[in-house]
Amino acid sequence: MFRIKTINKISPHGLKLFPKETYEVGSDITDPDAILLRSAELEPAHIPESVIAIARAGAGYNNIPVSDCTGRGIAVFNTPGGNANAVKELVIAAILLSSRDIVGGIKWCDTIAGEADQVPDLVEKGKAKFEGPELIGKTLGVVGLGAVGVPVANAAAALGMKVIGFDPGISVDAAWNLSRAVLKADTLESLLSKSDYVSLHLPLSDSTEGLYNADKFKIMKKGSRLINMSRGGIVNDKDLIEALNTERLSVYVTDFPTAELIKCPRVINIPHLGASTPEAEDNCAVMAVQQLMDYLEAGTVKNSVNLPRCDLEKGSPYRLIGINRNIPNMVGQLTTILAEEKINIMDLINHHRDDYAYNIIDTEQKISGKTLEKIKKVEGIIRIRTIE
Repeated sequence: MFRIKTINKISPHGLKLFPKETYEVGSDITDPDAILLRSAELEPAHIPESVIAIARAGAGYNNIPVSDCTGRGIAVFNTPGGNANAVKELVIAAILLSSRDIVGGIKWCDTIAGEADQVPDLVEKGKAKFEGPELIGKTLGVVGLGAVGVPVANAAAALGMKVIGFDPGISVDAAWNLSRAVLKADTLESLLSKSDYVSLHLPLSDSTEGLYNADKFKIMKKGSRLINMSRGGIVNDKDLIEALNTERLSVYVTDFPTAELIKCPRVINIPHLGASTPEAEDNCAVMAVQQLMDYLEAGTVKNSVNLPRCDLEKGSPYRLIGINRNIPNMVGQLTTILAEEKINIMDLINHHRDDYAYNIIDTEQKISGKTLEKIKKVEGIIRIRTIE
């Protein structure tokens, strides 16, 4: 019986996938095998020793202590693409809101609501204050061509915008899905200098935190508009506000309001609505649950943020799963121990990611507890478990 602890409200469309006869699921589970959550902040001290996997029903994972989890041999999963359409639609809306002063116009209409018969005349006289350019023929720069960036680029091209994209790490799948109308920028600086609108689609990491700062804003076209539906931390708010005040940028639209941004009249603040659709919540929950089940039952790793993708069709009733530091001769040591214990290997796969490696080894014989203890003593081994 696998035990799953839920944090936050998880869509029942995902939870119903857990077979009742083999899974116990609930918010009050103690000593769980896995944790399933959305946006709750998870501290290392709150993760029991029993946990071997954590799944985030969403794309972002900065609420999970990934580094600590990796060191403890805990697989961390997210659900890239599960909310992609919801975010894409909000980005398109944000581009329109940044271009035509729709928000300002709506607020102004509220101020004349009490003028009764004068409203039509006031509207005709006041509407000029809220005009803005059309999108067709304008250039959109999309930074990050992943699960959200690609559909954003394709949708903008379909609207008649000239679209250029930049992503030095674009995947083969993403490239296949990208419209032929989307042009490639050789450098980020080139994209920024040519774009009337820039939409950011990057994860928040040490390398991207504060990446968009005064130096980047100086490169952007004067009067351009910046859209950020990724993570607030990738933009330096102080430098951004300065760029808006000096009219280097016209408008900033963000899904991540702060006390400083709320006060800035050139910022359109959206209250983190990117994934706030019932469809996105369902999709992310389903993906997260499926990934947990695959990992717990077969050791399959898909969409992990800290372990390499790894999948091996099970050709034996006995399977050994190992997480270790990526050091020389690790596979050799594992196979030697199994050979010494007269355990025949049917198939194996070893993949690495940065400083860590992941192993799936199918064996003809059952691996005893004694053999497992012997493997655990190998230097560099972080976690070992068996699946039958």
